[in-house]
Amino acid sequence: MKTYKSKFGYGIIGFVVLILSSILLFMIYQNESTETIVSVAGIHLLVLGFCLYLNFSTKYTITDQGLLKVRCGFLYSKEIDVMKIKSIKKSNNLISSPAPSLDRVEVAYGKYDVVIISPKKKVEFADHLTQINPSIENCIDGIRNPSKYGI
Repeated sequence: MKTYKSKFGYGIIGFVVLILSSILLFMIYQNESTETIVSVAGIHLLVLGFCLYLNFSTKYTITDQGLLKVRCGFLYSKEIDVMKIKSIKKSNNLISSPAPSLDRVEVAYGKYDVVIISPKKKVEFADHLTQINPSIENCIDGIRNPSKYGI
């Protein structure tokens, strides 16, 4: 069994901080009461803490039984049979998914199913999957089946 950590989503966290800070600055500019600003700041810290929790708790585990387990905090948990995976490739899809980073990978499995993830070590992750199931079309970094070329 091998666990791959998710890449940290600096871009997403930065966006959340920018939005939350902008709201607080606007409230200060509008001369809102101190109590209101402190209350909103507390809610913003909770939101930011939750985003950080999801970033640090997202992981992808390939088990010895040939399952890919995708876990994102307590919100998302999925098991995928590696033998049913058809392809793995880079993705720019911004759909909500267990991928805190914007550097994403699309794993297609089953008939029409797809999961978007963001493992820190994409090539190693894809290599591990293709070792278990050599029929996976591995297009990480624009090269088809990089593991066959020693990348």
